[in-house]
This record gives sequence, structure tokens and C-alpha cells, in this order.
Amino acid sequence: MSTPRPRPPVRRALRRLPLNAAAALTVVVCLFPVYWMVTTAFKPSTDIQSYDPRLVPGAWTLEHFRKAVGADGFALFWRNSLLVTLSAVLLALLVALGAAYAVARMRWRGRRQFMLAVFVAQMAPWESLIIPIYIISRDTGMLDRLPTLTLIYFMITLPFTVVVLRGFIAGIPPELEEAAQVDGCTRAGAFRRVAFPLLAPGLMATSLFGFITAWNEFTYANFLIIKQQDNRTLPVWLSSFQSTFGTDWGATMAAATLFALPALVIFLALQRHVTAGLASGGVKG
Repeated sequence: MSTPRPRPPVRRALRRLPLNAAAALTVVVCLFPVYWMVTTAFKPSTDIQSYDPRLVPGAWTLEHFRKAVGADGFALFWRNSLLVTLSAVLLALLVALGAAYAVARMRWRGRRQFMLAVFVAQMAPWESLIIPIYIISRDTGMLDRLPTLTLIYFMITLPFTVVVLRGFIAGIPPELEEAAQVDGCTRAGAFRRVAFPLLAPGLMATSLFGFITAWNEFTYANFLIIKQQDNRTLPVWLSSFQSTFGTDWGATMAAATLFALPALVIFLALQRHVTAGLASGGVKG
């Protein structure tokens, strides 16, 4: 029986050409708005308002960045966003880690129903809860407070964190923890010494996506922080460059570029761990 001949490299390359072209086109379409935002931040105001737009700026300026950094409340709103986002992500990781471990490792009545409820919460549009959350916050005196935003972002990021960590824990062989328990560790000690170090990619993946979700959230921050302007976050601060006289597009794009930098830097630093975490989080448990 003759073995099939391998395909020539040229033929394989031609077969992959349409897929590669489609992938390249997708990348261009997704990255072009980001490119336009960054280049607009460096353009002089005369070039931004020109009727003949250029893909590459003819002149470069840092004036818009100086205006954005020097705007009222820049440092304060930056601190608010970091405080609310990091608090929500850490709280979601802490709660989701216990819930995901209980679902992946233990057998108890209602486990499937619990995961079904988590999936439903993950699919639900959080914008539909704005009015009930506003009424509850108003009646409990929690309007215009950063802890309110922290709790809301915690609720938004918690379902996704539970789902991913549950799959990741299920992918770790339970025999590793059982061996540690045979050597004298408790269940909690075996998890802390054996399983927890292996969860690093999953924790990084969930924390990154939770960070991006909370960092970019605008609706609740604009809807629940009404009177106390000092408690607003960066997404709301971006709207301050709009007025009745028009929009300062240069300063707006510069502020948006500065706003996107933290998430971009964190993603580039954790990209490898994020890919491994999402792949492991898809394991059936």
C-alpha cells in the first residue's frame, strides 16, 4: 500500500491564503479605530478639523496630552478608577475561588442548579438592572459612593470568574491534592500548597478580563454618581471634553489613549498566561 504524497508547500500556502487574508483584514478592521485614536491625539487641531484627513499626521504635537493631563480631576479620577477596579477584581477572585473549588471538587445537592444560575447571570444584560439598582442605592443611602460602584463591578465580574476558575480547577488532577492529604495536609492546606500555585494562569486570565470590564464601565458610574463629582471615574471624566460649544477631539483622543494604556500594558504582560488560562478554563469538570 503506497503512502500518500505530502502536499507541496506552495499548494498548502495557496490553500491557506484566503484564511490568512481574512485574518489580516479582521486585524486591520479591529485595529484601525485604535490607530486613528492614537494618531488623532498627536495631530494639531488644524489637521483634526481639516477636510482632507491623513492616515499619517503631517505634524506631531503633545499639546492635547498636556491639556488632558492638566484637566481638572485627572489624578483624582485616575485614583478612583484604580481603587474601584482593583477592589472589585480582588473581591471577585476571592469569592469565585471558593465557589469554583466547591463546584469542581465537591459533590453536593444543587451543584448543577448553582452553575446554571451562574451561567444565567453571566448572560443577563446588566444594563437592564440600572433602575432597580438605582432605587436600592437611593433607598439605602448608597448613591454617590465609590463602594457602590465596587459592589456593582464585583457582581458583574463574578459570574465570568466563577465559570473560568471552575473549569481550570477541574483540569488539575485531584490526585495531587489527595497525595498531599496522605502526607498530612488538610484539604485547605493541600489546595494552598498544591493546587493554588497551578491556578496562576487562570487567576491572571480572569483578573485581566475583570479589570478590563470594570475599568471601561461607564453607564453605572455616570448613573449612580450624580452629586459627588469627585467620586466619578475615568470613563465619565472623558465626557468632560464635550461642551455646548463642541467637542475638543484632540484632548478627547489623548485622554482616551491615556485611559487605554493600563489595560493594554497589563494585557501585553499577561498575554501568554491569559491564553493558557482560557484554554484550561474550557476543560469539562
